[in-house]
Amino acid sequence: MIAPTRMALMAACALSLTAPAARALDLNDMTEAEQTAFGAAVRSYLMENPEVILEAVDVLEQQQAQADARRDEALVAANLQELQDDGYSWVGGNPDGDITLVEFMDYRCGYCRRAAPEVEALLAADSNIRFVIKELPILGDASVLSSRFAIATKLVAGDAAYKDIHDTLLAFKGEPNEVAMRRMAEGLSLDADAILAKMDAPEVNEQLQRTRTLAQTLSISGTPTFVLEEEMLRGYLPADQIQIMIEEIRAARS
Repeated sequence: MIAPTRMALMAACALSLTAPAARALDLNDMTEAEQTAFGAAVRSYLMENPEVILEAVDVLEQQQAQADARRDEALVAANLQELQDDGYSWVGGNPDGDITLVEFMDYRCGYCRRAAPEVEALLAADSNIRFVIKELPILGDASVLSSRFAIATKLVAGDAAYKDIHDTLLAFKGEPNEVAMRRMAEGLSLDADAILAKMDAPEVNEQLQRTRTLAQTLSISGTPTFVLEEEMLRGYLPADQIQIMIEEIRAARS
């Protein structure tokens, strides 16, 4: 239900559109009688033209979306270095690509799992995308444990091993306890003891904290969240939609 004050403001806007020559209304400069008459006129107009409410709500939502997009763009621009080249996040696709796509993800997030094959399809179809993964475990202890395991793997065994563990964790349906993680590591011929011992290392803590701080700065509270160059894409998007946006960016540059 729309609040009465908001409804009156929308109706006033609609009334002003129907009478552009009328002087601007100042609700604070009305007598009590004038306010009563105005309220009656608003009610009468809305009863006769209820579609105005929906039209006004649409305009309000569009304005809010535009304001949110401008805010996101400014936040991304101010934090572009930390987003695209923080010195610790895994970088895949084409490291020298002309487009950088960053994903904030959580291994326990269903939409992140759904997005994973879409991202892989995108990278396979477009060999000029630089892809950065940001570990943002926000869904509880199992999420944090999974991210610690993935980061420790990268520190101990390198980028290729990280990607293997990353993919394995996204497909894993059980609980990421020590037994399960040891099996994952050993199944990929990795040093499970070294990786498990690294999970609580200071550098793992630092990476998680830096990414968490960055997410807070960017007002990111859900996963997946993508950052395509300087545009924030909040939530799951199919590969074909992201590809369209990428082509638009490239066309604007040419």
